[in-house]
Amino acid sequence: MRNTDETDGFDGEASNTSMISGASSPYQPTTEPVRSRNVLAGIRCDNEYLRSNFGVLKIIEVVLALISFICIETIMMCLPCGGVYFFEFVSCSTFVVTGVLLLLFSLNLHTKVTHINWNLTDLLNTGISTFSFFLASLVLVALNHTSGAEIAAGIFGFLATAVYAFNTVLALRRLRQGGRPSVGQTGDYTRARTTSRGEVESQPELH
Repeated sequence: MRNTDETDGFDGEASNTSMISGASSPYQPTTEPVRSRNVLAGIRCDNEYLRSNFGVLKIIEVVLALISFICIETIMMCLPCGGVYFFEFVSCSTFVVTGVLLLLFSLNLHTKVTHINWNLTDLLNTGISTFSFFLASLVLVALNHTSGAEIAAGIFGFLATAVYAFNTVLALRRLRQGGRPSVGQTGDYTRARTTSRGEVESQPELH
């Protein structure tokens, strides 16, 4: 039968051994909370952009490109068909590209990709679309102007050309100014930086 001293000594040695083994174990429990990464963080509908000049122009461009594509698709017979096919390609491609850019800008998805100059990308898109729509509409009106669908497609094509041209002028002016954000965007950017850095505005003491 073991006495009390032997039992206490054994318990103390066991506790010390467990503490040493626990300290030397590479699998230590952590007290830091595990934060789940939200992939969709920052994705929201930017109503300010949709109400701006660029947002309104993007919406009009998408609508006009879609209407032009629908009009050209209703043509059942064409002779010659080169102008129809070219207009069909231009209206469809501009609708897709401009629609994608509208989606990226309106949901702030472009802020996730910082290595792309989005102002230059928008300028290139509007400039190429202006030239393409003008050329396609001119060829369509010159070669195919017998049916109502061909005439309607040409009219909407020239309207889209005008809107894209105006957007190109605004995009070029913005690019020359260095792409400075608007007042509302500057305020949001400053607040985001202040929150991320943990900066607290100093308030005057009341005497």
